[in-house]
Amino acid sequence: MSAGGGSGGKREPSLHQLRLFLVLAQELHFGRAAARVYVTQPAFSQQIRSLEQRLGVVLVERGSRNVRLTAVGQSVAEEARTVVDAMARLRQAADRHAGAARGLLRIGSLGAEAAMPYAQAILAHLRGRHPDLEIEVRNLTFVDMFSTLLAGEVDAAFLRGPLPGGIQSLHLASETRVVCLSADDPLADRDILTLGQLADRTVVDMPPEVPRSWWNHLTVNPRPDGTRVRFGPVVRDTEAMVLAVTQGGAITFLPAAARRLYPREGITYVDCPELGLSTAELAWLPDSRDEPAVSALREAARQTVQQSGSATLEERQRRA
Repeated sequence: MSAGGGSGGKREPSLHQLRLFLVLAQELHFGRAAARVYVTQPAFSQQIRSLEQRLGVVLVERGSRNVRLTAVGQSVAEEARTVVDAMARLRQAADRHAGAARGLLRIGSLGAEAAMPYAQAILAHLRGRHPDLEIEVRNLTFVDMFSTLLAGEVDAAFLRGPLPGGIQSLHLASETRVVCLSADDPLADRDILTLGQLADRTVVDMPPEVPRSWWNHLTVNPRPDGTRVRFGPVVRDTEAMVLAVTQGGAITFLPAAARRLYPREGITYVDCPELGLSTAELAWLPDSRDEPAVSALREAARQTVQQSGSATLEERQRRA
């Protein structure tokens, strides 16, 4: 037996390799999996090959575009999840006694939320106070923004309200919302629009997995006069939403920051005070709020918001 504890000279797989393999098992695509963990595709592929060599088995069948888990790979994925979860629990137990924030903190981000100034300030504060904490930021779509958090696949998330029940949050910022419409729309040259002026416009829609109450709230459906919104093309993320508007035939509503984050040829943004405010939230589950890494993130967010002079500092549970 080797010093590494394996047989036949094989080395034990690292926890890092198991985590990467679990990401690949979810994505079934080397490029997407590598992008999700912020490493290059060649480096990611090398780690998977090294894992296969250490285990002495083939875990994935590699195709020209996608990959497929072998029967052994499927079995190893199940055991790898058990190992990764057990190690997370071990670290959490140790950290609770040490009062330290270490290990891996998985943060979800709805679209470009993690790039917003308040989110960047929070992450910078967190990294400065807890240099041993590994932070992984995962992009979320409209489809999985709530389900990923509720399923425990991320520890916390930068989201936009309103939030469903069972989620706690810290309010980070509020901003006005705007209408995004095609540049050749007759209303595109207006400085301000009303919901009445938009009554006959088709609005982009969400897939059925997205809570209807969330999208109805953001599209003001029904309108104050009782009329229902006419929905059109279905989108899964903000990029697809903006693209649907550029192709004509639909409008959408976005936070005012979209002017800076999603400037596109062929669209324009117009103020619409009747839309109200968009609220940015840091969200987590009640059961994880006191875990060292999540607690450290919450404290970094609280201090960042306080330093920014925001009037809303209270952590509150959102209930539908």
